[in-house]
Parts: sequence; C-alpha cells; structure tokens
Amino acid sequence: MISISVKKTYISHLFFLTLSLLFYSTCKGQKKELNNNTKPNVVLIFIDDLGWKDLGFMGSEYYETPNLDAFAKQGMVFTNGYASAANCAPSRACMLSGLNSTRHGVYTVNSSSRGDTKTRKLIPVTNTLHLQDSIYTLHEMFKSAGYTTSNFGKWHVGIDPKTQGVDVNIGGGKVGNPGGKGGYFTPYNIPNIKDGPKGEYLTDRLTNEAISFIEDNIDQSFFAYIPYYTVHTPIMAKKSWITKYKAKQGADGQKNPTYGAMVSAMDENVGKLLSTLKKLNLEENTLVIFTSDNGGVRSLSRQTPLRAGKGSYYEGGIRVPLVIKWPGKIKPGTTSTTRVANLDFYPTLQEIIQPKKKASKLDGVDLTPLFSDHKIINRELVWHFPIYLQGGKKEAFDSRDPLFRTRPGSIIISGNWKLHEYFEDGGIELYDLSNDLGERNNLAEQHPEKTKELYSKLLSWRKTNNAPIPTEKNPEYDSTFEASELEKRRIK
Repeated sequence: MISISVKKTYISHLFFLTLSLLFYSTCKGQKKELNNNTKPNVVLIFIDDLGWKDLGFMGSEYYETPNLDAFAKQGMVFTNGYASAANCAPSRACMLSGLNSTRHGVYTVNSSSRGDTKTRKLIPVTNTLHLQDSIYTLHEMFKSAGYTTSNFGKWHVGIDPKTQGVDVNIGGGKVGNPGGKGGYFTPYNIPNIKDGPKGEYLTDRLTNEAISFIEDNIDQSFFAYIPYYTVHTPIMAKKSWITKYKAKQGADGQKNPTYGAMVSAMDENVGKLLSTLKKLNLEENTLVIFTSDNGGVRSLSRQTPLRAGKGSYYEGGIRVPLVIKWPGKIKPGTTSTTRVANLDFYPTLQEIIQPKKKASKLDGVDLTPLFSDHKIINRELVWHFPIYLQGGKKEAFDSRDPLFRTRPGSIIISGNWKLHEYFEDGGIELYDLSNDLGERNNLAEQHPEKTKELYSKLLSWRKTNNAPIPTEKNPEYDSTFEASELEKRRIK
C-alpha cells in the first residue's frame, strides 16, 4: 500500500504537472497567435554595379544564375526597374532616405569636379559626401516599428552606420569597394569586420554573417540589409568559378570570366540566404527585395540593347534588375512593366510595417497596389545631375562624348518618352523608349510638341524640388584643348 504522505506528494506532483502542461499549452498558443500577427521580416539584397541584363532570367546567355532564376519565378519581376542615380553613393543615399538627391545633396562619389578642368565649361554644384545624421533613414523607420536592423556590406552613405539606425553592422563604413592587397579575399581592407581564415571570400563571409543575424532574430521582426560589395571592382573571384567561365563562349558583349565568376558567387550566396529563410520557417513571413544600385560597368559587361552603363543617364546606367517576393501578397511568377525606382522602397515598406514614427517627406510612391495587380499613381521619373563624371574611350562608355560618362543635366521619363537636357550647351535629346530602347534616334526635332511637353514638366519638377543649376563659367575651360582630347579618344 502507498502511505498517506507519499500519496499526498504524488497528487501534489500530478497537480503541478497538469498545471504546467496547461500553462505551456496556453503560452504556446499565445506565441503561435503572436507569430501569426507579426509584421513581415524584410530582406533587402542590394548588389553593387550589377547590370540590368547580368542575370539569366533577365536575358543573359553567359552568366549562370540558377538561384536567382528560381527566385524570380517566386515573386514579381519589374522589367522597368530603375536606380535613383547612375552611380553608387547617390543611389544608396536616395534609397535609404527616400529622398531625391536635390534634398540631401549627394550626387556622386567624392568631388563633383571630376574630369580634366580644361574640358569642363561650368563650375559644378558642390557635392555632399554622405547623408546627414539628421535625415530619418530607412533603418530608423524600421526601428520605430520595433525591428532589429542590420547592414552586411557596403554602407557608403556615412562613416558609422550605427549613428544612422543600424543595430548590427558588419563591413559597413564610408568605403566604396574592398580595395587593397587582399581585395575580396581576407585580410580585408574594409571597416567593421574581422579578418577570416586564409582564402575566405568576402561575399561568402557577408552571407554567413547575415545568416547568423537571421538565426539570432528568429523570434522577432528583423530588417536584414545586405548590400554586397560584389560585383564592384576589383574584379576578383574564386578560381573554381573562373575556370568554369573560361570554358564558356561569351555572348552579346558578356565574356569576362572573372566577372562571370563574381556573378555566380553572388548567385550562390543569395541562394544560401533564401534557403536559410526556408529552413527556419521564415519564408512565408519574409518580404525579399533583390536589385542593384546602378547599371553595369560597360567595359566589363554589355547590357545590349541598352546604351552606355554605370555613370551614364542613358538606360544602361540607370535601369537595373528588380524582383520582389512576398508570399501570400505577391502572386508567384508575375511581371510588372510599370516604371519604378529604388526611391519607392521606403514609402512601400513604411506602408507595410506602419512604424510609430513615419518619414515626414518621401519622394517615391507606395508600390503595394502593384502587388495585387492594381495601378499606382501616374508620375514621371526624374534624375538631376548638376555635376561632372569623367569618362574614357567612347567605346568603353558609349556616352554623349568620350570625355564624360555624364555632363551636367537633367533627365525625365514620362510614359514611354525620355528627354535629356544638358546644361553646358542647352542640348536636348528625346527618345521613344517603346521603339528605341537603345536611345540611338534623337526625335527632338521630329516631335517638337512632345519635346516641349516633357521639357515643361522637367522645369516644373526642378522648380518644385529647388534643383540647383550650375551657371557659373569655368575660367579654366579651354575649347582648343577639349577638341584635341575629343579627337584623341574618339573611336578610329
């Protein structure tokens, strides 16, 4: 027989065991309900200098990108996706602030007086190097909504990302590329990262750091911003990938095996990130954006039929690949031809996560109506570049002239029409992108009414946005010297 005291102890233990199970069950149910109501995690993958046509699903017959090709089928591909600037720093500044360059003053990297002073007719507008800490960044907006924020890779819009809303920063600072002896291989010459084991590749390392961050924040909402340094120069890749591409036939101006190897390594690492989300059961509650900061470098990878490349405001310099995946909200395998820009990410994400503190001013538009097959507000896309960006041989850049990728000017796209204005000589170019994606046939004289319409819209935009126009003549300009340099660099 069981003694009275033992029996009481048994009943007492049984009671507390039952109570514990009920408590655990209730908590588990509450946690499940909480997880069902949490705001989506957001992963923003931002590649550096990846061209519009540098991926398999975008038409490349040379680069192999199986992971991104599969990803594109799971979300919405934007065939008319644009960067808000044609080179690194201003595009990032616009995306992370939600503001046009005219509001924060970041127009380029370093000085605005780039190129030989004797070939510049005007004194350019002074460039601002970084976003001021007073600007309410995308990361700060996420923090206001209770998210843990991060940066894995190239920041380039400030010295310390942690003063601009970043909780976890690996590899980010003011630098624009992993220069130095090691380049993409450890020991690294970028800030806020420890050197890895011999032979470690930077793109792999940043992915592993991002995966650790995701694993550490599995039970709370996170914003994983992953601006890889790749595929920016220096062009360096692992030998195994290079060997594979050396055995391949080039296609359509895409034939650099080391650059191809960088593209494949990037694709492999994006695949690892996406697999991690699936493995951790986070895929269904995570919105993923994949894009590039500007057009590709033309000397490395042609974007035919697009004209020019990075640094130019022809389509090759500003049109970029863009895919957004959001299970349950975006139908898989869809395509949008609406013209959108990375300036639109901020208002879109703000609308989705509804932070306590919203940005007081944003220049993009909310894209969420497109996710459910609705239209967004009809608007023009405008770029303002009141400075110089040096060029080289015309064959390498395919720009208006071989001395500059871009001279001071403004650009507007309205519908299928695109107008360029150049401040030095008052030059106007008008293109019908529906029939001339390569911008080869200037229709300004054939369509004077359309030219006048777009120019009027451009003037109105500049007035509304207080866009600075360089007007002061450069006393060091030498027309004879310029003519001589033009002749030297023209294709013979």
